[in-house]
Amino acid sequence: MLRSTSGRLVNALKKSLVSPTRVCAVNAVRRSHDGPEESHEEFDARYEAFFNRRDIDGWEIRKGMNDLSGMDLVPDPKIIRAAMHACRRVNDYALAVRFIEACKEKCGNRVNEIYPYIIQEIKPTLVELGIDTPEELGYDKPELALESVYEM
Repeated sequence: MLRSTSGRLVNALKKSLVSPTRVCAVNAVRRSHDGPEESHEEFDARYEAFFNRRDIDGWEIRKGMNDLSGMDLVPDPKIIRAAMHACRRVNDYALAVRFIEACKEKCGNRVNEIYPYIIQEIKPTLVELGIDTPEELGYDKPELALESVYEM
């Protein structure tokens, strides 16, 4: 008896509190941006200026790096250099190393061609700032990797 009464009460409350939803037609037209296209040089200059700001904080650096990581491109070495200087200004060594790792991942299947070029270009900045590459820190090898028994 109590069960059926409570069930009716719940149904009545649901109907009175929740308004019926209306289904709207979905517009399947894709909206495109017809604004001016940004050249590669303007893009590089914009991100370089973003990371070179003196008042940038750790959150903004992470935001800029995350935006770059989400794009279908490998950042230019001058953008990476500016990001390394920004990481050093906010004293975030780990973020600098992680960004280098992210740039390596962005190289995709051409990592053997692109990544050495990037390291070659940013190496003087890394030495100046005292930042090691992930390979120098041993991050390119698994931590608990054991030697193969067939190679002993």
